[in-house]
Amino acid sequence: MKINYIYNKKSDASCCFINSSSKILIIGTSGSGKTSFAESICKKHNLHNIELDSLFWKENWIESGNEEFRIRIKEEIHNKTGYVINGNYNKVKDITWGNCDTIIWLDYSLFIVMYRIIKRTLIRVFTKEILWQGNIETFKKSFLSKESVIIWAWKTYFIRKRQYLNLLNTNPYNNSQFIVIRNPRMIYKLLI
Repeated sequence: MKINYIYNKKSDASCCFINSSSKILIIGTSGSGKTSFAESICKKHNLHNIELDSLFWKENWIESGNEEFRIRIKEEIHNKTGYVINGNYNKVKDITWGNCDTIIWLDYSLFIVMYRIIKRTLIRVFTKEILWQGNIETFKKSFLSKESVIIWAWKTYFIRKRQYLNLLNTNPYNNSQFIVIRNPRMIYKLLI
């Protein structure tokens, strides 16, 4: 497996091979920018975009059952030449990691992630942005609840970091390349 670290302007992204038949998984803590980055890669390389949150969440923030979620993902990747999956769901890692040749990890600092998740959540709350299946983030649920996505990002940040480092070192799904982006300004290197 090839591992590429992209963290500054001198980092060489030319060895990161992405094309219209790539099968990519973008991972990172909640709020790191996985969805926006996936949309950009899909547009540039004409890839099918698979946002795991849109497959997992039902109306009124009801979670999909495990088997239902797995079936939805399999249907999305079935017969696709190339795609980008974005999201972090351990219970379907065998499907997501197991069906991708390239893993892109948005490995940003805790400060950057927390800034982004708070900013994104505030924008969603105040604009009443409609998310998957008509769901809307509320101030109460986002800032005053144990189920807050902000608390979730804080609690899972170091857990995900350890988990991804372990997967990078062991490569149990035989992914052919692993790209680690440590600076959000360097995303453009994969888009040029």
